[in-house]
Amino acid sequence: MKILKKLGVTLLGVLMAMPVVQAADDELIIYSGRSDKFVKPVIKEFTKETGIKVILHSAKSTALLNKLKIEGERTSADLYLSNDAGNLQLGSEMGLFQSLPAGVTDVIEPKLRASDNSWVGLSARARVLVANTAVDTSFVKSVFDLADPRLKDRIAVTHSGNGSFIAGVTVYMLAAGEEKTRAWLQGVKENAAGQNFNKHSKVVSAVASGKKSVGLVNHYYIYRHLDKKPDAPIKIIVPDQGEGEMGVAWNVAGVAVSKYTKKSEAAIKFVEYLVSEKGQKLFAEVNREYPARKGVAAASEVPASDSIKASQVEMAALGKQRNHTIDLLEAVGMP
Repeated sequence: MKILKKLGVTLLGVLMAMPVVQAADDELIIYSGRSDKFVKPVIKEFTKETGIKVILHSAKSTALLNKLKIEGERTSADLYLSNDAGNLQLGSEMGLFQSLPAGVTDVIEPKLRASDNSWVGLSARARVLVANTAVDTSFVKSVFDLADPRLKDRIAVTHSGNGSFIAGVTVYMLAAGEEKTRAWLQGVKENAAGQNFNKHSKVVSAVASGKKSVGLVNHYYIYRHLDKKPDAPIKIIVPDQGEGEMGVAWNVAGVAVSKYTKKSEAAIKFVEYLVSEKGQKLFAEVNREYPARKGVAAASEVPASDSIKASQVEMAALGKQRNHTIDLLEAVGMP
């Protein structure tokens, strides 16, 4: 229960807050942890091409996963869509998903999907640094530099219950070792001086305003800020790109088919569309993420994926190691 509370979810709250959704025989229901505006474009095209309608039941990914678990075989969900590979892997380990055909999943890079084909990644995001261009941050090359004493009171990070923060720490722990990550967390806690942010957008705003010098965010939040304020004094730093360094941390949004769906054929058809070249472009480009399918280009504004050194940590590990990561965060006393 402590872990559920850490993520802002209680089973009672999930049950009380989420009504039962009914669908017609020719409709699919998706429990979606992704904002509707990022899913609807691909749903619109899927429905146009197949005639299959899709209903979105949207909430936080963790809450929806718990709802799926509680409902069991009574669930009305045909698919589960999450912004976090950790939730997808946890759902797999709970036995909530059915295996997808290899012919559907094989187009996605192995480290971006489950080894048993129970879920598949759709779009990837990078954990990067946003820096204010009016101050000297030339010494910041790695995410671990956020613990540098020179950045005392000058860094911006989300609270440690943020799903992307947890996922990033898991990657750092697996790629660089637990002791280095523990020391880094202690340094970040010290440099943040007791202040954290509840949204990545607020991290970017704090850096852009000059209140902070460097922040840790998912890459697309920087571009969203620049859309509104193109002259903002910020830049992106893709960390840990040097020889021998771990590379940038990734996480993926992904999808799984409910074990209890009575519409497997239509649900798999939807997944097949999502991993198609057209579906990949639609799904990823709207949020400037990186398509999980190789050969499909990301939005022109973001650095090309083949120009970025990425961590080799498999996305399934974000679920397998989540409890360990949360234990580490609590041991350090991260706010």
